[in-house]
Amino acid sequence: MSSLYQNSSTSADKDARLQGLTEWLASTGLVEVGTGRPASSDASFRRYFRYDVVPAMQDKLGATLVAMDAPPERENVPAFLHVQNLLMEAGVTVPAIVAQKVESGYLLLSDLGVTTYLQRLTVDNAPFMYSSAVDALLKFQLASQPGKLPEFDRAFVLREMNLFPEWYIGRHLNLTLDEKQQAQLDKVFEAITANVLAQQQVYMHRDFHSRNLMWLEHGNPGVLDFQDAVYGPVTYDLASLLRDAYIQWDEDMVLDWVVRYWQSAKLAGLPVNPDIDAFYRDFEFMALQRHLKILGIFCRLNYRDSKPIYMGDLPTVMDYVRKTANRYTELKPLIRLLDVLEDKAPAVGYTF
Repeated sequence: MSSLYQNSSTSADKDARLQGLTEWLASTGLVEVGTGRPASSDASFRRYFRYDVVPAMQDKLGATLVAMDAPPERENVPAFLHVQNLLMEAGVTVPAIVAQKVESGYLLLSDLGVTTYLQRLTVDNAPFMYSSAVDALLKFQLASQPGKLPEFDRAFVLREMNLFPEWYIGRHLNLTLDEKQQAQLDKVFEAITANVLAQQQVYMHRDFHSRNLMWLEHGNPGVLDFQDAVYGPVTYDLASLLRDAYIQWDEDMVLDWVVRYWQSAKLAGLPVNPDIDAFYRDFEFMALQRHLKILGIFCRLNYRDSKPIYMGDLPTVMDYVRKTANRYTELKPLIRLLDVLEDKAPAVGYTF
């Protein structure tokens, strides 16, 4: 859920892996191992460190490289390599694999810099920056082939949304749904699921948003955090980009960007809904599925993983949920349920 290239600190229990990483990097002869410094704050078990390249290799590799530490029992490094290759073949800018020790969960990657979209976006430059992001998204989607990535199927959709009752309602609000409330939520979940599963399928990044897009002078944007890519609904990544949990735009602007994507996608031959009103409805249902998942994930990161930073973004995500659900008859029971639950909930804080 976050970029590779933000500051973070390491924890003592990971020193053994860091030592292993340092020894492997020394064996490559590509970086100055004494120059390593944290390069990420991540919602996963991965860690990233930036290293200076040895002088003799800087003309070829640049001034710095980024090392990834991904414990094999926790992270799927082969999946990272597979999706990296799909994106690269599609013409999307991603970190190049400079060296690898897959069995240990170590990769050495080219450095896409330190400036995320989130850090650079303004009202004035957003149309230009989002145009570049959509161009990259279209390239990835146009390269889609069934069978190359896991399917975003019914079980997947529901598993993600069920993070909402488990972690937002159960853990954050400290409430349990009664039988009638559970039936209300199930009906809303079914309406969302029916919509998103009826959409045409393409390659889907799953976290295509402002913290995972890097601003570059050439080949913009650089795309990160792609290892969880699947084959799923055509609107998912667009919803992730334009209904971003970390930055919110005026709805008229979002509508304009959605229409521009839809026009480009149709011209390119992508399988979008041919009716713009129906396409926008698909976009909204997809965004709602994602936002319900995010409410659960942010709470899980806080209460289970001791990462409270994401809780500050809950109000933005809940605002998306309420506005979207309020626009569609079959989703309005969610508004009524939230009103009841939040009225009953004890005062909740944002610490673990």
